[in-house]
Amino acid sequence: MNNNNKNGPKLKLSTYRQLLERKAEEVRGSMSAQKAAQVVARLDVPSDEGDLSQQHHEEWIFLNRNTIDMKLLREIADALRRIDSGAYGDCMECEEPISTKRLDAVPWARYCVTCQEAVALRIESGEYANEFQETR
Repeated sequence: MNNNNKNGPKLKLSTYRQLLERKAEEVRGSMSAQKAAQVVARLDVPSDEGDLSQQHHEEWIFLNRNTIDMKLLREIADALRRIDSGAYGDCMECEEPISTKRLDAVPWARYCVTCQEAVALRIESGEYANEFQETR
């Protein structure tokens, strides 16, 4: 990325770092709150099959939310590593600068909008998988 771009993301690295760190704390806090709510709501001995079914459903929801939150935490950690290495703000596909507008909206973005759309299509068609993609 061109460091001479006066409006580019490289000049806002400390701001992006703060945004990423706050988001990570928010996600971790949410995960803790979800876990606490699940434990509190859980019946020690379900009284019937309906209660047992409800309990299993709630556990399934919790696990899915947890998986999404863990994925986001990995993406945030990766973005923080890119800040440390000097690669933050560069698209990992085309190596062009990611727009400041996109980084303001999604500070953990790995791709510019054009490449993100192309990657999403490849993932959808099953021809591309990355370390942050969930298996179906």
